[in-house]
Amino acid sequence: MRVVGVQHQIDWHDPEATMSRVSPQIEGAVAAGADLVCLTEMFSTGFSMDTDSVVEPVDGPSSQFLARSAAQASDMAGRPIHLVASVPTVDPEAHAELPVNRLFVFGPVGLIGTYDKLHPFSLSGEDKYYAAGSAPLTLTIQGVRVSFFVCFDLRFAYSFWDLALDTDLYVIVANWPASRRLHWQTLLRARAIENLAYVLGVNRVGDDGNGFGHAGDSVLLSPRGETLASAAEIETLVIGDIDPGVVAGTRERFGFLNDRKR
Repeated sequence: MRVVGVQHQIDWHDPEATMSRVSPQIEGAVAAGADLVCLTEMFSTGFSMDTDSVVEPVDGPSSQFLARSAAQASDMAGRPIHLVASVPTVDPEAHAELPVNRLFVFGPVGLIGTYDKLHPFSLSGEDKYYAAGSAPLTLTIQGVRVSFFVCFDLRFAYSFWDLALDTDLYVIVANWPASRRLHWQTLLRARAIENLAYVLGVNRVGDDGNGFGHAGDSVLLSPRGETLASAAEIETLVIGDIDPGVVAGTRERFGFLNDRKR
């Protein structure tokens, strides 16, 4: 399976402008042979606590854009295309009091899965504005078992460990600030090495409305932590191929997961 991380700028609180920005990038990813295309956290608005301005219903403009883009890309490519991003979402059936930071996975015929960020970022007050999710998400796409996380989740190794035996690829979408880029780079590599799985980290670039800069540093790592593809501080695509056989072979060669106590 070919995965593509779309490292993009976000027009602050302007979904229409951002969707116009990322549409050609999605087309470029599909032209590069993508089966799974991953955008960023709160991809259309930026990481914002101004919920009155950014939160959308489950079937709001941003999720509709993702659904439409996945369907159109699949039709044009003649193969199933899956599209991933998170959106600030209000879902009274799931959380009555607060919205959620929800990751959507759309395929050629519609929604195939959602994941609500398990660990809201308390340093920015996200835990006061968005409810924490309650369950992980692992999907099999093109024969690859993919587990999804959002930004701050990356710091909590146990969430990744709990899914390791059923995961070939971890996808983490983010708005990770440049001031902590070393943490992003180090933690992504650690998750690949300790779980003997591929890791795709997809981060935004540019400044947000709060003045925080983002360096990108999107990357695809092998099950041994080797860099397969990476990006600098520009809008670009991170492209690579995922082979579950490589995961199985690495785990057979290095049986570390069998020694885990958790």
